[in-house]
Amino acid sequence: MAGMVKNMLDFYKNKRVFVTGHTGFKGTWLCTILQMAGAELTGYALPPEELSLCGIIGLEESITSVHGDVRDLEALWRTFKAAQPEIVLHLAAQPIVRESYRDPVETYASNVMGTVHILECVRRSGCVRSFLNVTTDKVYENHQWPWGYRETDRLNGFDPYANSKSCSELVTDSYRNSFFSDGAVAVSTARAGNVIGGGDFAADRIIPDCVRAVRAGQPLQLRNPYSVRPYQHVLEPLSAYLLIVQKQYENTALSGSYNVGPESSGCLTTGELADLFCQAWGEGAHWEHIGDNGPHEDAMLKLDCSKIGTALGWHPRWSVERAVRETVAWTKAWGNGEDVTNYMKQQALEYFKESL
Repeated sequence: MAGMVKNMLDFYKNKRVFVTGHTGFKGTWLCTILQMAGAELTGYALPPEELSLCGIIGLEESITSVHGDVRDLEALWRTFKAAQPEIVLHLAAQPIVRESYRDPVETYASNVMGTVHILECVRRSGCVRSFLNVTTDKVYENHQWPWGYRETDRLNGFDPYANSKSCSELVTDSYRNSFFSDGAVAVSTARAGNVIGGGDFAADRIIPDCVRAVRAGQPLQLRNPYSVRPYQHVLEPLSAYLLIVQKQYENTALSGSYNVGPESSGCLTTGELADLFCQAWGEGAHWEHIGDNGPHEDAMLKLDCSKIGTALGWHPRWSVERAVRETVAWTKAWGNGEDVTNYMKQQALEYFKESL
């Protein structure tokens, strides 16, 4: 594992990397790691929210950052052509399930046509060697099975968000078969489980909702405390994305689709996750079940991640308990006015050091 991790980080030095969605939570963490590895970064995304990790750490001041919409092909193409990337990581998306019920048209426009547009830029450019589309574990037709879904299982997400990501997977596969079958461009998708970590301020996500509640001195309010999901620290899937990109760059036969999730112990109920948060936060934090009259949510969702372990040698490193503790530590450091840019880098260094 030691040589693999060092080789992966060394691989990105001086590589021209294009990241869509860099102003988002995962995108900001990803760009921080790529900066640490010495990559030449261009980011393309909507402007960050008023309160965002991107803004807190001043990411846009340290990379080539362009505000734009992946639904606008020509604007995306202009930025892409100027960047001439060797590597593309596509994270831009409308990522919230409840928002997809409120505005399904824009969800499909972003998540489906956004994927078409970035792949079209890859097709036109001739400079890209490795492309990764980040989707979600929710792409599968969910039968509420107690075992994990495999990459060969049927894609058919239920809600507009999940379904749009299923469509994004199909679009990627079509472009791979239609335009990149000669192996000149390696193309993969990564289907990640729920991520947690410092700096996520999104609405309708369990840990950000918990943080807002405890900072306001209120109990955590859970809609579905018995729903089972795979949870992992944000550094886990990001390390997997970077490894996929590198390995398929070196060997296009490794292109494909990969589940990225925690060990089975990281699949737990929302209530159990909230318990871990309350224990890590202290200060009398507690939660209550408020019921939910909202839209459909799956009761059970697990991933089988044996493929990425067998094919690429990737395995999760941090337990869900560790993930929650690291998230709470970051959040308290931010609340105390500490330098969270260095805090993030230290967490990343510790994660990768423990992988060595």
